[in-house]
Amino acid sequence: MSSPTYYATVDTRIGPFTAIETDGTVLASGWTSTIEDLIGIIHPSLRPAEFSARAELGDVTKAIVQYHEGDLTAIDAIPVRQRSGEFLQQAWEVLRTVPPGSAITYTEYARLAGNPAAIRAAASACARNAAALFVPCHRVLRQDGTLGGFRWGVQVKRRLLDHEARTDV
Repeated sequence: MSSPTYYATVDTRIGPFTAIETDGTVLASGWTSTIEDLIGIIHPSLRPAEFSARAELGDVTKAIVQYHEGDLTAIDAIPVRQRSGEFLQQAWEVLRTVPPGSAITYTEYARLAGNPAAIRAAASACARNAAALFVPCHRVLRQDGTLGGFRWGVQVKRRLLDHEARTDV
C-alpha cells in the first residue's frame, strides 16, 4: 500500500502556491490554486491515484511560507521526487545547488549538469521540472540575461528573482 498523497495551497505575496507531497517529499508544486495544474506534470510512474486536501503540509508549508517571507534557504531541506532520464535527474539536482540571487545561464546550467553541449536539454529540464521553487528553475536565464520562459509566467519568475535579490515583491 502506498503512502497517502496530500496537497495544500498557501497564499503568498506572489500568488497562490500549491504543493503536492507524500511522506514530506514534494512531487509537484507551483503558483496555482488548483491541483489540476500540477497532477499532469508528475511523472506517470510517480503519479498517485488519489489526492487529499489538507490545510497545510507541515515542513513543506513552513518552507513555502518562510521562503516567501525572506528565508531564501528554507526550501533547501525539503526532499523532492521527480523521475526522468539520467541527464534530467542530474540537471534537477544541480538546480538545487544554485544559490538564491545567483542566476545562471542555460549554457552554464548545461555545463554544471555535466554536458556543456546539452543547452536545449538543460532548457528542457527547466520546462519539465514539476517541483517549482524547491527545484529553482527560475534561477536560469537566457545567455543575454533575459528571463526566457517559466511555466508559472515570466511575471512570477521576475518577482522571484527580485525577491531573491532582496527587493520588495
